[in-house]
Amino acid sequence: MIPLRDANPSGRFPIVTIALIALCSLVYVYQASLGKELRGFFALFALVPGQITYGVQTGEAGIVEVAQPFLTSMFLHGGWIHLIGNMWFLWIFGDNVEDRLGSARFLFFYLASGIAAGALHYALDPTSAIPTVGASGAIAGVLAGYMVLFPGARVTALVPLGIILQLMELPAVVLIGLWFAIQIGSGLLSIGWTGGGVAWWAHVGGFVAGVLLVKALAPRRVMA
Repeated sequence: MIPLRDANPSGRFPIVTIALIALCSLVYVYQASLGKELRGFFALFALVPGQITYGVQTGEAGIVEVAQPFLTSMFLHGGWIHLIGNMWFLWIFGDNVEDRLGSARFLFFYLASGIAAGALHYALDPTSAIPTVGASGAIAGVLAGYMVLFPGARVTALVPLGIILQLMELPAVVLIGLWFAIQIGSGLLSIGWTGGGVAWWAHVGGFVAGVLLVKALAPRRVMA
């Protein structure tokens, strides 16, 4: 499902949403300039569960080395399509959530959702040697926040019906609920798969964190 727009105007300039998009884009441009050094860059800043586990077991990793990848990995991306897809979702849904939470709380909400996403991914596969990168977990939290705050907001999206993409306008609770169901289903199907791919459970972790956090952070008088 590809969201195109929502009928939900924002009341304030989404400075944090735009800053996050700009930062992720700039980091990707830097990544693209590294060439063969990118592997070493990912070893330092991507989330590699097995590397963290080994560092903890041997005592070679301190608290900074253990905690850092959970934060920095959400600003890295594996390619232009990965980057553009994530930033598009953030652009569609982030401004409204930022509007309701306020910029400072939204930034905390975004980062905390991303860290929770990484934590669940790590907990389910602590020996994986595959670098995990991307803002998807944090953005899953944003989707959850949007669904809780604006369940009836109309979102226009391209929805696959067989081999045909159909333009549909759906309530946010339906569209995002379907998206979440797909993440869980894909995660269940991926159990036992040891190759690379999408970190489905990170999406689930970010989404669940988003549902819990937005209820705690949103002012009661503006909850939908």
